[in-house]
Amino acid sequence: MGENEASLPNTSLQGKKMAYQKVNADQRAPGHSQYLDNDDLQATALDLEWDMEKELEEPGFDQFQLDSAENQNLENPETADLNLDSIQPATSPKGRFQRLQEESDSVTRYTRSAPKNNRCNFCRLLKILCTATILFIFGILIGYYAHKKCPSNATSSSTLDLQLYQEILETIQAEDIKKSFRNLVQLYKSEDDTEISKKIKTHWTSLGLEDVQFANYSVLLNLAGPSASSVTLSSRGQCFHPNGQPCSEETRTHSSQDLLYSYAAYSAKGTLEAELIDVSYGNPDDLKRIQKMKNTTNQIALLKLGKLPLLYKLSLLEKAGFGGVLLYIDPCDLPKTANLSHDTFMVSLNPGGDPSTPGYPSVDGSFRQNRSNLTSLLVQPISASLVEKLISSPNSRTRNGVCILLELPNNDERIVSMQVQTVTKFKTVTNVVGYLKGLTFPDRYIIVGSHHHTAYGSYGQEWASSTAIITAFIRALMLRVKKGWRPDRTIVFCSWGGTAFGNIGSYEWGEDFKKVLQRNVVAYISLHSPIRGNSSLHSIASPSLRQLVIEKNHFNCSRRAKCQETNVSSVQIQGDADYFINHLGVPTVQFAFEDIKALEGPSFLSEAHFPKHATEIEEMDPFFNLHETITKLSGEVILQIANEPVLPFNALDVALEVQNSLKGDQPNTQLLALASRLRESAELFQSDEMRPANDPKERIPIRVRMLNDILQDMEKNFLVQQVPPGFYRNILYHLDEKTSQFSIVLEARERCKLLASNETLQAALSEVLNSINSAQVYFKAGLDVFESVLGGKN
Repeated sequence: MGENEASLPNTSLQGKKMAYQKVNADQRAPGHSQYLDNDDLQATALDLEWDMEKELEEPGFDQFQLDSAENQNLENPETADLNLDSIQPATSPKGRFQRLQEESDSVTRYTRSAPKNNRCNFCRLLKILCTATILFIFGILIGYYAHKKCPSNATSSSTLDLQLYQEILETIQAEDIKKSFRNLVQLYKSEDDTEISKKIKTHWTSLGLEDVQFANYSVLLNLAGPSASSVTLSSRGQCFHPNGQPCSEETRTHSSQDLLYSYAAYSAKGTLEAELIDVSYGNPDDLKRIQKMKNTTNQIALLKLGKLPLLYKLSLLEKAGFGGVLLYIDPCDLPKTANLSHDTFMVSLNPGGDPSTPGYPSVDGSFRQNRSNLTSLLVQPISASLVEKLISSPNSRTRNGVCILLELPNNDERIVSMQVQTVTKFKTVTNVVGYLKGLTFPDRYIIVGSHHHTAYGSYGQEWASSTAIITAFIRALMLRVKKGWRPDRTIVFCSWGGTAFGNIGSYEWGEDFKKVLQRNVVAYISLHSPIRGNSSLHSIASPSLRQLVIEKNHFNCSRRAKCQETNVSSVQIQGDADYFINHLGVPTVQFAFEDIKALEGPSFLSEAHFPKHATEIEEMDPFFNLHETITKLSGEVILQIANEPVLPFNALDVALEVQNSLKGDQPNTQLLALASRLRESAELFQSDEMRPANDPKERIPIRVRMLNDILQDMEKNFLVQQVPPGFYRNILYHLDEKTSQFSIVLEARERCKLLASNETLQAALSEVLNSINSAQVYFKAGLDVFESVLGGKN
């Protein structure tokens, strides 16, 4: 085990057999390296084999042997066992880099042929013995005097690193975050994004953060109209506002901001009178059932938010011919403590970035497209209380203690009229970007992102939690920097604008600096909406970072008197991490507190933006202890990624995630075989390359740099070109925690229910196959480079 891992808490999967295996050069699969075809490089491969044999002579390795079954699979990968029941670990074995002999059940059967020449030269041995004796005496003397002068240097570098991290994190206090939060709420009531950004920049600069910059973009925003939208029940002539209040001149004149901001950004505008059809959650099964019973052309859909991405469901409704959508959240999908029946909300129909410059940055001189609406549907969010009035629902919403979903009876016909009005204009969105330059690898970036822009002005104050947390970490970090310390890699702090409208600020900055970011970004740490409840800590991480997050959770747990069980998953998340995950393939981490019911219920409820007031946030976390926990957990992850010589990414976990995602009722033999080969390559890479690179005694800078470059870019292999609207292009992320299969494959199978052919399914399977093959080639090429260029030497 390398020194950097020595003092970390033991978070291994104890008792599980180490999956890593070492093989020598002639045990690689045929055609392993295109660089090993000439005699010189073949000799290099033999040298590598000899070096590995010598390594096996080290204490603890002299009894190691490649398991015969594994050996057979490596020699004949096409005949490997494809039974997915054998895929036991959800994550790879303990420690990303440690030696194989640490596993107690690694059976020692390695045998080695005896040396050919057993004759020894007595004189030569005598000389060696005398020399060793003299050196031993000198060593004792040197060690004695060195120990007298430096008695405190016995601490390992990893222990020093952990002590340093803790010194930085101990300066983060809940009371300071609370003060910062309240100052943000009081100071930043302006709706002008530029003014808010100036105050954030001034604050960060006063803390000592160097090189704080603005990144301004003129973008097309879809804002609330001058008066609230309305829904009219035609049969009764009753007019309602989105929150369920009756329409009146007084209400129209004195509309609150909450009413004005109940709209769908980038929806079509106008008025539509048609039959209201309940489509439930709007999945393919729902639509197939409804289309058999009714004509859906130019009708109005009553749609629940949740379970599937909103943009995906709207695309299905658009294809089915609907003309409008009334969108709501069913009370049964919310925690019992959340009473939002009369609350209105906003959604954005923008998949990301400035709609007028899709796929390219909105800088001066860019061509602007006329895209005031991004769908042909009129979309209007409404409250659950309005839905009850539209469908004449009974007062009781429970039966035998079970919550009953809102539903319009099939035989009832409701004619409604909906009016949608919004204003489209160009406005400036500003990002604040501050750099803490790294000492050793200044060209490698860890990006830490929060947001400050909200569509609700002073009524939406959830962003203050995000900004207070990132500011607290900057303050703690800069206190240490002022004493002369610096991280090895550059940390980039970003406060994004335009998040509520479709992550516009982060998308434009990402598109503006795309070439630099593709090469330099190592990881993204998201602080988006960190306090959504107070029941459970929900950790989201890329597969390559999952073990690190589990490790930090356990370490944090050991320091607290009360520990709650945490779950770590790779699911689609809301917020500005979107561009970095889906367009750059950057490993990502996010910690957030949520309510338990929200974790168990439908996904994608967070697509609704409620105007959350500061008092609500303080009720959820009155002492700001949850804020402090999020700050420290995120800070530990940031510091470790920024400072470890070898990036704390796990190649084998990515391969295991791929295999787990192929489990299902209809396994594809070709995909399973390819995933098996990917796992073998990842095992070799993790054992042969990552383990020695993490040992300071074996590490050399050029090998570490090459290794980190491979680890940094491995998730890019899983970016696919075509996905349904609202789905991640990074197929390593799932729609929810209950389903492990690839999301695009599951969706394609569902789509087959609506279409006569399975062409969509074949296209999805092809995307997955190409991604797995790309990753397999990527790891194989990495192994080839280490073998041919470095000759197997550490």
